[in-house]
Amino acid sequence: VQLQASGGGLVQAGGSLRLSCAASGRTFNSPIIGWFRRTPGKEREFVATINWSGDRTHYADSVKGRFTISRDNAKNTAYLQMNSLKPEDTAVYYCARGLRLMATASNDYIYWGQGTLVTVSS
Repeated sequence: VQLQASGGGLVQAGGSLRLSCAASGRTFNSPIIGWFRRTPGKEREFVATINWSGDRTHYADSVKGRFTISRDNAKNTAYLQMNSLKPEDTAVYYCARGLRLMATASNDYIYWGQGTLVTVSS
């Protein structure tokens, strides 16, 4: 499975961005999608996850109410809509796929994309 994350960029605080994660390959064996982020000097941090059907989601407390994860299985693409962005949301965002439902640990994910940089200016 190959994952390609896109949609990052520079945005002012309070603005919005939508990240996309396009998958190719044998995606049926990794139905769970997660988004993580990493800032320099910190561990990779869980952001959000979604199940195959899209009716179950889970978010980190730091993004709850501002970010929305979704997916379009017909397009093999997942999304992370990010609203009310804050400077502390600045990070490289990664999408990942795995098997464990509602997983928040990076070790639970098997396949990873290359990351897309989000920079939020104050």
